[in-house]
Amino acid sequence: MLKKLIICLLIAMPFGVYAQEKLAYISTEEVFMAMPELKDVETKINAKQEEIKKIIGGIDAEFQKKQTEFRNDTTTLTPSIIADRQKQLEQIEERYQTYSQSSQKELQELYQTLQAPLLDKLRKAIQEVGLEQGYTYIIEKGTVPYVSTSAVDAGKLVKAKLGIK
Repeated sequence: MLKKLIICLLIAMPFGVYAQEKLAYISTEEVFMAMPELKDVETKINAKQEEIKKIIGGIDAEFQKKQTEFRNDTTTLTPSIIADRQKQLEQIEERYQTYSQSSQKELQELYQTLQAPLLDKLRKAIQEVGLEQGYTYIIEKGTVPYVSTSAVDAGKLVKAKLGIK
């Protein structure tokens, strides 16, 4: 009889624990996009993109200029001169490809570096709201197929914590 009582208590105990849990949800993307600091990140990213476009444009202009010069050359070209000019064009094109690839990688790294403090700030605000409000879980909105009507939208509280209206 005592064994049955203990087994029933062990089975029922988790249900009692879950009934006391407070659940909240948040759209971290929505809160992140509303952070005022994001404008500074976007400004820096846009400035870097413009710098990259300018350099790529310069390389492209150099390629076009050389190509036009070679086409408009009316002198009789020897095979070695033709090969040399083709090599020059290939080198410019290779420089274009290399810079284009490295600049995209650099741009991604810059974005990650600039947004990391914002993500940390958001994560910390979510944790603080969770502790202050006594939430057991704050889940990402849309990651689960069903959220109880008793779950609270913690996004408003996190925005307030971050000073976002």
